Amino acid sequence: MEQKLKIAVFIDFDNIEIGVKSTLHREFDVAAVLDSLKERGEIVTKFAYANWGRQEAATRALSEHAVQMVQRDPSPRGDKNGADINLALDALEMAFTHDHINAFAIVSGDSDFIALVNKLKQYDKRIFVVGGKAFTSTILQRNCHEFIAYESMIDERPRGGHSQPPREDRGQERPVQQSFQPRQQQPKRAPLDLAQSMPLVERALGVLERREVRPQLGLLKSTMLQLDSTFNEKAYGANSFTDFVERLQKADFVEVTGGEGRYMIRLKGGAAPEKPGAKPEEAIPLLRDVLETHRFDVDNGATADELADWVRQEQPKLDWPQYGFQEFTELLNYAQDKGLVRINVDEERGLTVFLGTEFHPPAPPPEPEPTIAIEEEEDEPQPLVPGQPTATGEIPIPEPPPKPQRRPRAPRKTAAEGAKKRVTRPRKKNPNA
Repeated sequence: MEQKLKIAVFIDFDNIEIGVKSTLHREFDVAAVLDSLKERGEIVTKFAYANWGRQEAATRALSEHAVQMVQRDPSPRGDKNGADINLALDALEMAFTHDHINAFAIVSGDSDFIALVNKLKQYDKRIFVVGGKAFTSTILQRNCHEFIAYESMIDERPRGGHSQPPREDRGQERPVQQSFQPRQQQPKRAPLDLAQSMPLVERALGVLERREVRPQLGLLKSTMLQLDSTFNEKAYGANSFTDFVERLQKADFVEVTGGEGRYMIRLKGGAAPEKPGAKPEEAIPLLRDVLETHRFDVDNGATADELADWVRQEQPKLDWPQYGFQEFTELLNYAQDKGLVRINVDEERGLTVFLGTEFHPPAPPPEPEPTIAIEEEEDEPQPLVPGQPTATGEIPIPEPPPKPQRRPRAPRKTAAEGAKKRVTRPRKKNPNA
């Protein structure tokens, strides 16, 4: 029996809100995120990090969904990563102190969270990353257990950041609604070709076959997510994974047997396309040629729409859906991780593109100054101090000090010899006496 997931949600609100506005031109809908996560497990706690003095309009929606708003007070120097650090510390503390929480959802597109994702995976936590495919780092997308694209959540939801049903039109409100009608309409994202999913389907079925496991519906999807965390059946126009498999069956790619939730899937002999489509990395040389032509314009910052128009005019072969990208912004995000471009999210201009490190490599390190050869002085031999270790680690044994040499003492004279020396000579007589 699969373990039930208890999910803790951490929202980097400033990042996700600016990313959604600049790439999708709509307000961030926290309800869409929470509803999508509820399909995967039970949400037990929700936190959002931002400078709420600048986000007063969003606090009401977060309060309605019981999201705890953590205030991030910017410092005078402008702590760009203040919310990232607080979020990472709180998530790690929860992983250490709440054993019943076995899944974490990071709602952000910032690649700085890759260290947090890897650390939580080391503690056997399941990691979901929620973000836009156009502004979430592909490195972050591919290193979690499942990446949930924000675009797939809002395709069927009304515009404006709320999931409330539309009200009936009133006569006096019609002129106002008609004036805003062009802004409310959003073209539906073109689905990818089903043939582009077949390499991943074949690989997942091969894994299950080597494991000698029956390829059931749910097991096939979990295996596909294990191989590629960015897989999403909605990118191919399917409403669910069951719908996705049925579309593969209608396209004569797979054979489905069974029923009532116990479908068995296997490849249909000879049905898989020989060439499902170009690989994503094959689009990079074509995009590089356009950047070389408009190098000066892009170096000063060009919008994503301007660059997309140049690509259509100069590289008609670069049809990004054929390379696995639903939108041109997804291709730019992929090119950013390759160092081809640098993307800046601007609230006014939207997604702004600059030349990446491939065009502006970092300056080479300065050459070392020539060193003047200095004659090394020969070290004098180390004096040996008794009882102290030497450079080789050997402790010399102290030698006994030399005994002082004494002058030989004269032999003592006996009493008889001394008496002989003390014999007095006879006095001479005085002749005058």
